[in-house]
Amino acid sequence: MRFLLRRLGFYLAAFFVAITLNFFIPRLMPGDPTTRIFLALRGKLRPDQMDSLRKAYGLEGSLLDQYLAYLWKLAHFDFGVSTVNFPEPTASLLFYAAGWTLFLVGVATALSFVIGVSMGIYAAWHRGGFFDSFFTPINVMMNAFTPAVVALLLWYGFTMEWTVFPLGRAHDINLVPAWDLQSAANIVWHAVLPVASIVLVSFGAWHLGMRNTMINLVNEDFVVLAKAKGLSDRRIRYRYAARNAILPQITSLALSIGYIFGGAFIAEIVFNYPGLGKFTLNAIQTRDYSFIQAQLILLTASVLIANLASDILNVIFDPRLRTGSRH
Repeated sequence: MRFLLRRLGFYLAAFFVAITLNFFIPRLMPGDPTTRIFLALRGKLRPDQMDSLRKAYGLEGSLLDQYLAYLWKLAHFDFGVSTVNFPEPTASLLFYAAGWTLFLVGVATALSFVIGVSMGIYAAWHRGGFFDSFFTPINVMMNAFTPAVVALLLWYGFTMEWTVFPLGRAHDINLVPAWDLQSAANIVWHAVLPVASIVLVSFGAWHLGMRNTMINLVNEDFVVLAKAKGLSDRRIRYRYAARNAILPQITSLALSIGYIFGGAFIAEIVFNYPGLGKFTLNAIQTRDYSFIQAQLILLTASVLIANLASDILNVIFDPRLRTGSRH
């Protein structure tokens, strides 16, 4: 418990630093959202309307006053007003986009991890065999590809050359999403290529990491002792070798969340998917600072929560951490 409390304290401190930088960095840039709106309306706003806009965007008062107001609004999940979709609250746009991104990232991460770890276990246990000799070099090559290249190849190959999958979007344009089988099937069908573009560049790393870690464990004393006891090959492979080899992969899983989100952003832009990537690109192009700030806060929180979940899983799987936390 003491170990988890220390880690929780560290993550809270890291989050506080992140939201503080998130406040100051945009204010160091030239201009602000109210100036953009003023220029877009060709100077038709009155001074009192400009003051109201500055107040809505939290630009009123001294820098300290703005910072305290920013923290207060953040505590109440008030991310301000979107510049592009004025006067739409940023929070509603953010959570709408985050839902689609979470779906993509969740499915892609689960598939990548399960496929890669399973392949790594089999390749390590049968190292030097056909499976290891054939798939390991291929996964080394796939791991070197960037998400943008794979996404563009999939999009061009399976939507332009062979019209197997839809061009983009999260569902058919005339479909209103609902909790029914038709909507679920349509959403899954549209998500096949975006998910595949993330999985293809992700699962190779899990394969290689699990394989290399497990190879180092197969000759350890506890594995040799288990073989001497006459335990079944399957039990030694999964209960002894794989269970210990998977601990570093769990830690790597949390650390890779940011990279996976990056891959999801690229896939969303290529496949016109209504997630955080598409909305963030639009926000950057139009200087929608409130959405950019809110998106960075959400991404930071996601990475820190993933790392905390990794620490909890490590405590569950590794008895040494539980023993150490009692002393």
